[in-house]
Amino acid sequence: MPTNSPSGPPSSRRLRLGLVTCGVAASLVLTPLPAAFAAPSPDVMLGEVYGGGGNSGATLTRDFIELANAGQAPVALDGWSVQYLPGSPSSGSRWQVTALSGAIAAQGRYLISENAGSGGTVELPAPDATGSISMSATSGTVALVNSTEALTCKTAADCAADDRIVDLAGYGSAVVREGSGPAAGASNTSSVARPALTDTDDNAADFTSGAPTPVNAAGQTPGDGGGGDGGGDGEPTEPGDTRIRDIQGTTRISPLTGDTVAAVPGIVTAVSGSGSRGFWIQDPEPDTDPATSEGVFVYTGSTAPTVAIGDEVLVGGRVTEYFPASGTQSLTEITRPEVTVLSSGNALPEPFALDAATVPDRYAPDAAGGPTDDLPLEPGSYALDRYESLEGMLVSFSDVRTISRTTQYDELWITVKPEENPSARGGTLYGSYDAPNTGRLKVMSLAGELPVADVGDTLTGTTTGAMDYGRYGGYTVQATALGEQAAGGLAKETTRAQTKKELAVATYNVENLSAADSEEKFAELAAGIVHHLASPDIVALEEIQDNNGPASDGTVAADQTLDRFTAAIEAAGGPAYEWRAIDPVDGADGGQPGGNIRVAFLFNPERVSFTDRPGGDATTATEAVQTRHGVRLSVSPGRINPASAAWEDSRKPLAGEFVFRGRTYFVIANHFASKGGDEPLHGRNQPPTRSSETQRHQQAAEIQSFVAKLLAADPKARVIALGDFNDFEFSRTMELLTADGVLENLAFTLPAEERYTYVYDGNSQTLDHILVSPAVRGAEYDVVHINAEFARQASDHDPQIVRIDTKAKGDGKPGKPGKPGKPWPRHSLPDLMGWLHHLLSLLRR
Repeated sequence: MPTNSPSGPPSSRRLRLGLVTCGVAASLVLTPLPAAFAAPSPDVMLGEVYGGGGNSGATLTRDFIELANAGQAPVALDGWSVQYLPGSPSSGSRWQVTALSGAIAAQGRYLISENAGSGGTVELPAPDATGSISMSATSGTVALVNSTEALTCKTAADCAADDRIVDLAGYGSAVVREGSGPAAGASNTSSVARPALTDTDDNAADFTSGAPTPVNAAGQTPGDGGGGDGGGDGEPTEPGDTRIRDIQGTTRISPLTGDTVAAVPGIVTAVSGSGSRGFWIQDPEPDTDPATSEGVFVYTGSTAPTVAIGDEVLVGGRVTEYFPASGTQSLTEITRPEVTVLSSGNALPEPFALDAATVPDRYAPDAAGGPTDDLPLEPGSYALDRYESLEGMLVSFSDVRTISRTTQYDELWITVKPEENPSARGGTLYGSYDAPNTGRLKVMSLAGELPVADVGDTLTGTTTGAMDYGRYGGYTVQATALGEQAAGGLAKETTRAQTKKELAVATYNVENLSAADSEEKFAELAAGIVHHLASPDIVALEEIQDNNGPASDGTVAADQTLDRFTAAIEAAGGPAYEWRAIDPVDGADGGQPGGNIRVAFLFNPERVSFTDRPGGDATTATEAVQTRHGVRLSVSPGRINPASAAWEDSRKPLAGEFVFRGRTYFVIANHFASKGGDEPLHGRNQPPTRSSETQRHQQAAEIQSFVAKLLAADPKARVIALGDFNDFEFSRTMELLTADGVLENLAFTLPAEERYTYVYDGNSQTLDHILVSPAVRGAEYDVVHINAEFARQASDHDPQIVRIDTKAKGDGKPGKPGKPGKPWPRHSLPDLMGWLHHLLSLLRR
């Protein structure tokens, strides 16, 4: 999810709304494509830009871009796009693209919905195009482009020379902008907009700051919508010719999309709460076709509906398909409704019972990776088809297990199939791309607050609500009656302490930790290290941010973050850890903007020593150096091939050389590229495309190649590669890492029901791993579940640990992973040199 002033003069806002038309003429006379933004646009231009949607203090839930047409003829937008670039682009920054379609009417508007934040209460009016760009509220550049190919320019001069750019708006402190400077005043609560439709190619002059006022092609604003209780003259008293089943049809997309319907009958079954956006109605006289839903959502925008559950209503309005985000399925809605209440207190339709018998075991139809929009629904064959065939209808389930924690977004995942791939601790395991777990459903509550639940709790009794497709995607039951919580008694795990002869190495994603974080977060993370992980000898940390966190001011150092963390660990009763890290180039490593995320090492100098070899920095690669005494790193700590395209806009892996009881260990901390951009499991395209895998595959090949070079120089080299690899144990990423037997994934030493480190959309899954080279023997691996399953958590990931018995048979002997080899000589030269280095480091202290 994105984490990412006074309104303008009333007269200017009235002017903007006065220019809106209600649609596009059936017969279009299309103007030629505008020239590059070096010449002001005479017709289609950027009318308003808002990046604060869903942020703190925002009313609207989503970012948006609004186009305006100042010309006297419609303009076709097929093949066009809007594109976004950060305000201060780095070498790795890329333009993000939202494709457009259709046309914009003369003197009309065109609304593009972008990503949602976690806040806000008011939805945009039905957008004319939908994207998934998370724009900054305060600084960025938006371009209107007569192409869908991503731009490459990163300076104002280069962009001015690109003749594909129709119009461009830089705001805040944007480097790429038109004219004397960027538009000023953008914030969480303010957009930048053209008060008059003139383009002088000077963003500072053309745009002013004010309250966001999104308008779509139909002239709708967030305040439009019905919800009235009827009673006026001219209101219908009898049902029209259209029933809800006619609107829903037998596919995912309504056959009446874009049409206006009148006097559609139904019983109100559920009403949204504060910050209302609408209500659900259901036909009490269903047909016999299981593919046609008898329920539909009536969208009233920011106008709270005045209907009540049990009202018999007639609803007219426009049928639309609302896509919450790029790649999701849609929610069929009646928008701009006119509502007549005929009677109140009516009995509700019987809810459809969801359980293992009514939800199929196959997840989704196969559309060869394309959209399932037009495939006939088969609710008896596929789980997603079953849920879609119930869209808008009342459903119920009884005595279900919770398979996620209650999130900060007031969401809770349950399973209606208790026997489907259970984890050892009450969750539902995700163990294959072919088995996304069909019984998972998200629950949100219209009946008071959700219980604060952990994985493995139970909602006893019956939960009833309307089947929705959520704002963040996923089939969601909007509960009007909620079962009672029964605690499952899940406890946070504690691993055993290592023995004197065991080396304990852990990895922990600490979720965007910076020196700006609260004492509470540092204390909770420190307690995890000391009490639950038993103070490992070495800890690889992921998501360490710079000293001021997401503030984007050029700071890259993280010494205050790491010093504060090590102090918190010591205060919790742990050892006085030392740390090693390398500061990244500003803005080059991805993650939360401004945070300059990186990996780092902690180590206990009373148990292990670190071999410092100077010269490592953000752009210098460490290499495997063969010596008479074995292999060593050219620089330690050092980054692995940081110039490779594999690490573009991503965290660079950190390699370090450690010595424990005379033995050298090469430890590689990793945080691979995220899954951002992948299509959701529940999305419109099936099977979903996992586009983010491409970069992780390249990253895996880089690590495998580096380890292979270490082993080529010394087959007895002890290597531990660990961290947040952002991919599953069964993925191609992990196959590439373990290619040619250079590494073994310790996840497979656990029973399948214990292989998970993260919970997402109700799937317990493995994203974090520890891998070892063949010479590492006597490895005991453990995932320590202290976060992912719990409503109260210090991080969203669970840490893992490996304890290596240095007296294990075959330690240091090359061989096949998982098969013990013969011990190599007790006093071999590499070990003796390691002992000497260890003793010297202790003497230096």
